[in-house]
Amino acid sequence: MRFGIISTAAIATEDVIPGINRSDHTVQAISSRDEKRAQEAADDLGIPDAYGSYEAMFEAEKIDAVYNPLPNSMHAEWSKRAADHGLDVLCEKPLTSDAAEARDLVEYCEERDVVLMEAFMYRYHPRNQRIRELARDQLGRVTWVGGTLKFPLTDPEDIRIDPALAGGSLMDLGCYPVSGARWILGEPDRVFAYALDTRDCGVDTQMSGVLRYDSGAIAQFDCSFDTEDVQRYRIEGENGWIEAEQEVTYNAPPDSSTTLEYQIDGRHGVEEFQPVDQYCLEVEHFAECVEEGKTPRTGGQDSINNMRVIDALYESVETGEEVRL
Repeated sequence: MRFGIISTAAIATEDVIPGINRSDHTVQAISSRDEKRAQEAADDLGIPDAYGSYEAMFEAEKIDAVYNPLPNSMHAEWSKRAADHGLDVLCEKPLTSDAAEARDLVEYCEERDVVLMEAFMYRYHPRNQRIRELARDQLGRVTWVGGTLKFPLTDPEDIRIDPALAGGSLMDLGCYPVSGARWILGEPDRVFAYALDTRDCGVDTQMSGVLRYDSGAIAQFDCSFDTEDVQRYRIEGENGWIEAEQEVTYNAPPDSSTTLEYQIDGRHGVEEFQPVDQYCLEVEHFAECVEEGKTPRTGGQDSINNMRVIDALYESVETGEEVRL
């Protein structure tokens, strides 16, 4: 599969393009609204073609699929434009600005018979798949899931704190533990959240929230742009607990091993996983879905459901009340 990259965003140049290069697929082209920037990125990364507009890259007909890491508010527009050219789309998280836009994009791509997949790379790491397997097969009834993702955002011009671009700590960071809770527990029945805008920038820079289930299970998450790096993911059940190695819970590096720890039915265990590139595994899954006509693990309906929860969390912040989905 030949990929075209929409923009020179850091997530593309530092993580996803290297991941594609480690796979059986290739990066054929990169595009930017600044042709010089696209050419510089192409030269640095050994990409054959560079374009001064996204549309020009589509029209050149040298690619089979696109990776879209544009700002959140631009995901839907440019994923649709790619679909208009028959290109399959791997789109960065969160898929869109809200659930209604996600539903519209999913239907749009289905009508044009192209694969749309949300780039939640952590779900493709073998350690996280093992965590889910342990939780489902050995932990018994899961009662609590907790996730934390924080890092210090220092650039006052960063797109992630721009309300016009659908920024915010929940959209950039909290979407991971929300997705992780749903991956284990399914869809919540009620949510509540509290947020702060510590920079008076118009978006949440900190948020804490609770997802509640009529079964009695609870999921809690925290996200922030205002602290040092923190990553945690823990699952508790009636007969034990499972925890991912801290600090590399979501963005496990491709050149380091990772671990998980658990205690189930009085049995303590630590499992180690050899270094893998989860971006490469994400790309390989995407390509497999395109080639075999399969629904991606992080496909359209899952994306819609995640955005429904995010919408409800923002509603709770606005009203100060619990919101039933």
